[in-house]
Amino acid sequence: MLTFPFSESDPIRHPGPMPQTSDVVIIGGGVIGVTTALFLAKRNISVTLVEKGRVAAEQSSRNWGWIRKQGRDADELPIVIEACRLWRQLAEECGEDIGLTQTGVTYLARSEKDMAAFDAFMKIAAEHALDTRLLASDETAGLFKSIAQRYAGAMTTPSDMRAEPWIAVPALARLAARTDVTIVENCAARALDVSAGRITGVWTEKGRIATSTVLVAGGAWSSLFLRKHGVSIPQLSVRATVAATGPLPEVHAGAAADAHVAFRRRQDGGYTLAPGGSSLLYVGPDAFRHATKYLPALIANPFGVRYLPTAPASYPDSWSTPRDWAPDSISPFEKMRVLDPAPERSGLQSIERGFKQLFPQFEAIPIKASWAGMIDAMPDVVPIVDRAQSIPGLFVATGMSGHGFGIGPGIGRIVADLIQGNDPGHNLHRFRLSRFSDGSAIRLGPAL
Repeated sequence: MLTFPFSESDPIRHPGPMPQTSDVVIIGGGVIGVTTALFLAKRNISVTLVEKGRVAAEQSSRNWGWIRKQGRDADELPIVIEACRLWRQLAEECGEDIGLTQTGVTYLARSEKDMAAFDAFMKIAAEHALDTRLLASDETAGLFKSIAQRYAGAMTTPSDMRAEPWIAVPALARLAARTDVTIVENCAARALDVSAGRITGVWTEKGRIATSTVLVAGGAWSSLFLRKHGVSIPQLSVRATVAATGPLPEVHAGAAADAHVAFRRRQDGGYTLAPGGSSLLYVGPDAFRHATKYLPALIANPFGVRYLPTAPASYPDSWSTPRDWAPDSISPFEKMRVLDPAPERSGLQSIERGFKQLFPQFEAIPIKASWAGMIDAMPDVVPIVDRAQSIPGLFVATGMSGHGFGIGPGIGRIVADLIQGNDPGHNLHRFRLSRFSDGSAIRLGPAL
């Protein structure tokens, strides 16, 4: 059953208590923080996860629910392949039905130019022996029941999966808690405690936790927290609108998207709908500060993002949001427990209209819920997964750029190994923190 979105009024399910000491403190209760905590706890490392609002209340539950290998950046793909395996493993371990289903992902091409754009990924898919294939126009029509649009073709990966994010991430948090992770909701991390250049603890609104190791996995809030400690990352947040229909006859069991609308079948018999490639950026101080780093993305896709001149009060990059505060004073993270942007009305109308045009057999599209989320984006559309060299003991996993839910368990396992000093098992050079300051050119990930 769809009970969404989460809000500050939802009951606190993980009250603590907060320990005085912990081997590792994780800031942020989304899919990255939760899975990292879980993998560390399995190795008998004491972990405390602090979340300013509620577990998975922001983008980790507001995403489309796709778990896809298709269209991924070449350097992300090996991690996503691992993540798909881990999703199956964790679904069994948590013992709850999270809606994990292998029903495939399909990208639809309205023109031969779109088909040509798929060729680049087909080469990557072949290197990793994926089941991705290109479909001709007639084959594409055969994937759907009574679709009205005639497409030039499609790219599809039948082994890709879907799950219900607002069910899955809280279920993983319950598994983590049963594995001795201490989760403290409604508890904002205010600042790091740094002595002699090293982390010695974390100041929270409920007091100090002594620790030598901290992971910042705060999604849209990561940049604000890190900047206070002299760690600058060019992360911005873009608003994306999503809608959920009531139950409808099945026209497609999996997930699909073209340039105008994306949709996926849900566990409850409805469809989750979203614009195919449209988002909105609130222009704030960080947007100006990092503008030059986003020029390659802007040039490549000048109409993919729309702009508003100011963010609502208390948003991460609002003009009025403080950039500095004392550990014993109320922080911006307490003023906005759950970042819950309003869905864009015109976007909802566009979503509904686009889906109806594809499947005109539906006399009406019963929209039962709508929401928006703030996606933590990076200039090159791939995340930061690294240790912060300037502060020993500090690790960063953020900027998932809308890919976090599907890749989450893979990133969680990798970060757990980074924290332990183990070989992460993947080449992480692409995701290093220093790529934005070492003179490297911005190399865009795929816009698919």
